[in-house]
Amino acid sequence: MAYIGFGIPLWMCLPFLAMLLSIALFPLFWPHFWEKNRNKLIIALILSIPVLVFFFARGGEGKVYETLVFDYLPFIILLGALFSITGGIHLGGDMEATPLRNSTLLGIGAVLASIMGTTGAAMLLIRPVINTNKERLYKVHTILFFIGIIANTGGLLTPLGDPPLFMMYLRGAPFTWFFRLFPEWLFVNGLLLLVYFFMDSRFYRNEPPENIARDKANVSPLKIEGAGNFVWLLGVVLAVAFLNEQYLPVIKASPYFRFVREGAILLMAGLSYVLTKKHIRYHNRFTWAPILEVAYLFLGIFITMVPCLLFLEINAQSLGILRPSQFYYGAGALSSFLDNTPTAVTFHSLALGLGQQASVLVAGIPEALLKAICVGAVFFGSMTYIGNGPNFMIRCIAEHNHIRMPHFFGYMLRFSLIFLLPVFILAQLLFVR
Repeated sequence: MAYIGFGIPLWMCLPFLAMLLSIALFPLFWPHFWEKNRNKLIIALILSIPVLVFFFARGGEGKVYETLVFDYLPFIILLGALFSITGGIHLGGDMEATPLRNSTLLGIGAVLASIMGTTGAAMLLIRPVINTNKERLYKVHTILFFIGIIANTGGLLTPLGDPPLFMMYLRGAPFTWFFRLFPEWLFVNGLLLLVYFFMDSRFYRNEPPENIARDKANVSPLKIEGAGNFVWLLGVVLAVAFLNEQYLPVIKASPYFRFVREGAILLMAGLSYVLTKKHIRYHNRFTWAPILEVAYLFLGIFITMVPCLLFLEINAQSLGILRPSQFYYGAGALSSFLDNTPTAVTFHSLALGLGQQASVLVAGIPEALLKAICVGAVFFGSMTYIGNGPNFMIRCIAEHNHIRMPHFFGYMLRFSLIFLLPVFILAQLLFVR
């Protein structure tokens, strides 16, 4: 049997591949089985068993422990807190669904995505957007651009924005470093909003007159309930920004001191949950099911990816992926069809294995490579429904509101390959070389 890095057999990478393929294929071919979170947990545990047995038998359980404690737990705590806090904010009302107002909503969402996370911003705005456009005949394109912008490309500016960025933050990238991605954020989101505005303007002109009249007649002002949760949301932002080694050197004394940040995040989430009126979460149809789904799936992902990360660190030189553009498209391609969080971690390990020297190292790798990984993983997560967690959630909410969304391949053929991919290629030519 062929052995790779640290005495790990090649077949030890198969559970990780099987885990990612399960996420991609089960919703398409066995949707009724996959809709139950219990079955997701069962699959995650079954695929984790070979990895756990191997590492415990070889005395390598410490690596699995470090991954679960210092990567998985902070990841789930942050996502869970953002999900819970934003679930206590209800944005109601019905504006006139003009192209300018729709574009403004998407633009606001692009900003909020970097502040409260793509999942939080998407869950906050998806129902107001659907309600605003309920009288419109042509609205599928609005939901598609909503997925592209708010659920993905908008979340590039902070570690809170998208899980791949938080994983890079945990690996040493300073909170403020992500602000350097503003040119890429502005170019891609600005261009997508411009394309959307002209497309929505065209559809608006083709709307039946009676739909436009009904839309103008049924208008109610926007109203926010649970606004106090923005205080707890700010607390999470401050915890991530300042409760780290950069501002608290004592954390370097023990890795467990890092959990002062997670403790503060959990405190914000707990205060939000206790102090938010129950009817607000009821109006948001809030349940814990989506975050439990993420927790179960990523438990399997984080365990099964351990041998793959070790393999990449040892064999990086022989894979021929060296330039930022290669990292951009490599991370982008895998983020499109797998999930952008483990993809970003995988390519970070690949960059570490290269051992490249540069004038500026961030998170242990050249800054140019880290930029390519972050931008590629975040942007290309919008290429399919499975590239990023909120994508499928938005599709389900839209269909529940009687909006007929395209199927998996229809999403790509009608939207992402036509509108998103050309913009991402232009972004690479301008910013990633």
